[in-house]
Amino acid sequence: MTTKRFFIGFLVVSLVLAGIVSFYASADPDGLEKVAEDKGISAKEKDHSLKDSPLGDYGVKGIDDSRLSGGLSGVIGVGAVLLVGGGLFWAVRRRGTSAPAAEREKTAAAGRG
Repeated sequence: MTTKRFFIGFLVVSLVLAGIVSFYASADPDGLEKVAEDKGISAKEKDHSLKDSPLGDYGVKGIDDSRLSGGLSGVIGVGAVLLVGGGLFWAVRRRGTSAPAAEREKTAAAGRG
């Protein structure tokens, strides 16, 4: 299997999980949330300051269909993570390859002189 095919497969699986399967996730509270409710800690809970943002509350603002809104939000999230991660990978990779190239140039120049 080539690296390109692996990444394409990874992208397809990520988009399917984020866009379709995420709709079927449980809406029940997880363990930490349940303990916070049982112990009364959640009574002090406040809304997040970005709750009304375009992607706040696991949906896309302005889209009334919850299935479409949640799926689109997941797909946008996958895209954002891939862009940021890919950009960081590209920057680190590019920075890492420039140092050996400079060393090769210095060695080649020393050999000519």
